[in-house]
Amino acid sequence: MKDSHRDMIKPDKFLIIWLQAVKSGSIENIMALYDKNALLIPTFSNKVLNTPSKIKDYFVTLQKRRKLNVKLHPKTVHLQRINDTVYSVSGIYQWQFEVENELLSFEARFSFVFDINKKSPIINHHSSQVPRMI
Repeated sequence: MKDSHRDMIKPDKFLIIWLQAVKSGSIENIMALYDKNALLIPTFSNKVLNTPSKIKDYFVTLQKRRKLNVKLHPKTVHLQRINDTVYSVSGIYQWQFEVENELLSFEARFSFVFDINKKSPIINHHSSQVPRMI
């Protein structure tokens, strides 16, 4: 059965909901977005996270960073329809947090796969730091 609330949300709006959850520091709100079978290839880890507990542990660790923030570069966002309920949303965002009392910024590419019919719509999330030009 479809959730009528989800029918009104455009797929790229789930990205905004995710950003707000990360910025708020609410692990519960972040985890509510990830499907129980979701796969996360995170920005700041070399591991593939394939269980809810691994994904939660990653965000708990990330939330311990002082002055944690993530900002979207809106002009980079691309929405692709895969089928009636599955969409890919990709682009660039910027992470910020303190490292040894210095506020640092990290540009990262991201891609989310959302199934808008699921209560927890994120089924895949990949994020990697933008490499430096050589």
